[in-house]
Amino acid sequence: MRRLLQPRQPAFWLMLVLNALSTALVWIVQNHHLRAWVASIIVVFAIGNMVLGLKFLRQLLQTQAPEERPPQRPH
Repeated sequence: MRRLLQPRQPAFWLMLVLNALSTALVWIVQNHHLRAWVASIIVVFAIGNMVLGLKFLRQLLQTQAPEERPPQRPH
């Protein structure tokens, strides 16, 4: 869980924003009567946001959290 919660990393904030935007876009499509082509465009953006959010999630999980890094010795 420490690898995921890294508020000092820009990838953490991008992941949160993109996933929140995807959720909002899906809510719009589900709760508003839109034309099919408008709904399709919004769904494509929601899926794109989800994919980018997962990319940033993967990046966070592959990096070490600050608590996991070995202490650095002074030179």
